[in-house]
Amino acid sequence: MNLPVEIDVHHTKQLLEDQQIVLIDCREPDEWELTKIQGAVLMPLSQWMATVDQLARYAGRQLVVHCHHGGRSLRVTQWLRQNGFPDAQNMTGGIDAWSQEVDTDVPRY
Repeated sequence: MNLPVEIDVHHTKQLLEDQQIVLIDCREPDEWELTKIQGAVLMPLSQWMATVDQLARYAGRQLVVHCHHGGRSLRVTQWLRQNGFPDAQNMTGGIDAWSQEVDTDVPRY
């Protein structure tokens, strides 16, 4: 497909609603406890190599990764693109942008 590396929160929301993507949250468990996007799967960056086996269940699926602001998730996206998920995308602005632009019920921190 050769999708762009970055995807905005509005497009992510639509794809998530249509169940066309797996939304991976690479924030840490304490951040996940503060707030999360409904339907996201937690795979913390600090535990990435321990959780990477979970990726096999998403083979053939479109992956979008997010974190707080988009820095950590960009690193994960680049790793995914180099390891069998060439169309993985980073959600620009992270959950903070989601909270401001898509769902204000998701608390900011």
